Amino acid sequence: MKVSRRATFNAAHRLFRSDWTQGQNEEIFGKCSNPNYHGHNYVLEVVLEGEVDPETGYVIDLKIVKNAIQSEISDRFDHRNLNLDCPEFKGLNPTAENIAIVAWQLMRRKIPMHLGLTIKLWETENNCVEYAGK
Repeated sequence: MKVSRRATFNAAHRLFRSDWTQGQNEEIFGKCSNPNYHGHNYVLEVVLEGEVDPETGYVIDLKIVKNAIQSEISDRFDHRNLNLDCPEFKGLNPTAENIAIVAWQLMRRKIPMHLGLTIKLWETENNCVEYAGK
């Protein structure tokens, strides 16, 4: 059985590598390398997979997931500049892929280990990444 909880957060970022020239960054990352940053309205989906508990009828109480998303994701990243305000991205380019990996790592600490965990992250309505850990 799979259950999921969605949440949104707004954050700014800039895609760039400090060891590249501005020209190289613009060539690879385009407008996303704007030195003045840009933002997204991210949609995060936390998908959990496991057996239904015969006593509760739940895979997990989704209030637990809601609270974990709030403390581990929303409180850290919402209305922040990922590059400047979030130590999780110091030295890590905040691409959608890397944001999903960081979100997975943060959520994994709060979700019981017997449950499978997948993070889906929409950066735009057309662009989505999915990460299920290693």
